Amino acid sequence: MSEGKLTILGIGGHVGDMELTAGGVLASHSLKGDRIVTLALTAGERGVPAGQDMEDYRKQKVREAEAFAGMLGGEAIVFDIPDGELEDNTDMRLRVCDVIRRVKPNVIITHFKNSMHKDHMTTHRIVNDARFYAGLASFQRELPAHFASKLYYAENWEDAVDYKPYVYVDFSQEAYDLWVKAVSQHWFVTGSKSFPYLEYYKHLARVRGIEARKQYAETFMIPEETMRLRQSEL
Repeated sequence: MSEGKLTILGIGGHVGDMELTAGGVLASHSLKGDRIVTLALTAGERGVPAGQDMEDYRKQKVREAEAFAGMLGGEAIVFDIPDGELEDNTDMRLRVCDVIRRVKPNVIITHFKNSMHKDHMTTHRIVNDARFYAGLASFQRELPAHFASKLYYAENWEDAVDYKPYVYVDFSQEAYDLWVKAVSQHWFVTGSKSFPYLEYYKHLARVRGIEARKQYAETFMIPEETMRLRQSEL
């Protein structure tokens, strides 16, 4: 990788979580030449369209994850874990730890701690601990230790309780257009009747952009222990 380039790893409970909530920023960084990797701990196949076989939809979701990542010049990883059955255990933390050590991200993006969705909250806890394990040189695994120096929690309508935008990251029209085109590869984003995902997140990107005095933006929370503003004078 070229000097100064970033690797960003977005880790979601399901295929589509990071693509929707952080996709504009991921697209923006891809246009800058940064490396983009997504990891979905489950495919999210229980949102299967009426009349479609769930296993077939799972395979479709994996293809959609690969299509999104491919349009950003990146990589998609999807664990073979049934949707809704993500276990909050050490084994999962070690699996994610191993991905972190292989991908070697500078930045990790994942879910905020509170959610209406079990898999999102479980993913949050898994990722926080996996990042810790991955960075410990004394924690011996197949690959050497790697610490991702920055951790962000994406804004998600399902993870809204107590979420307060802390970091605004703006992006260009070009990045916005790439994100919309790439995220539209996901059936549920454009075809779901339960929630207007694409409309919601497109409008949210504009609203957050207005708040940031920019065209488009996405917001993030950070770990509470890192919320420090350091300055020597007023």
